[in-house]
Amino acid sequence: MKNLKDKVVVITGGSGGIGAALCKRFAEEGAKVAIIDLNEAGARSVQEEITGAGGTASAHAVDISDYELVVGAISDIEQRHGPVDVLVNNAGWDHAARFLDTDPPLWDKLISINLKGPINLHHAVLKGMAERGRGRIVNVASDAGRVGSSGESVYSACKGGIIAFTKTIAREFARKQINVNVVCPGPTDTALFRDFAGEGESGEKLRKALERAIPFGRLGQPGDVVGAICFLASDDAAFITGQVLSVSGGLTMAG
Repeated sequence: MKNLKDKVVVITGGSGGIGAALCKRFAEEGAKVAIIDLNEAGARSVQEEITGAGGTASAHAVDISDYELVVGAISDIEQRHGPVDVLVNNAGWDHAARFLDTDPPLWDKLISINLKGPINLHHAVLKGMAERGRGRIVNVASDAGRVGSSGESVYSACKGGIIAFTKTIAREFARKQINVNVVCPGPTDTALFRDFAGEGESGEKLRKALERAIPFGRLGQPGDVVGAICFLASDDAAFITGQVLSVSGGLTMAG
């Protein structure tokens, strides 16, 4: 990808799944990677893998729903690595349940992680990006936010909110040469998906049904998503902003 070398890239939810794959790919492109995750041990494991291969990375244990902790983490990252060039809001969490079987504490948790957290990160990095007149933000939403998904009502609402928020921020900051885009993974074989699908026969039935429905005939893998995100973070996408890209193997190609 064009001009990612030595860029300071902040990635949330970087301890596993798509996030870990992202951290490693950006490091391979020569970026300085700052891993933000509530799972400190997981983040440090990814950091050590990157530095062991000769890359540059740091790990930061942060609850992204806490604004003050987010601001402190960004300050620490910029002291270590320099100004943030790229923010990837990848962290997310879900719990599968029909809407009437959920309750306000669950809604609050979903909203805090999937909507409030990314908003906190935007607020923490955008002032500096605007002052410098450059920056890239890629938000990882979900096709659940584009087309809906049974059992993911509030999660879908959060991801739909991220899409709308992204478009608004892209408009507000276009004159500052800040690109803000969204990648929407379809069903992807991660720990989050396995938790959503459940174990045993029911989980396997859902997996097989999705494999039949996806035109490419398989679930996505974390590596399928990272290329799209790296592209939007790179200078190859310098004239792209406010866009939503689905990475779903064709499952949601309409709309």
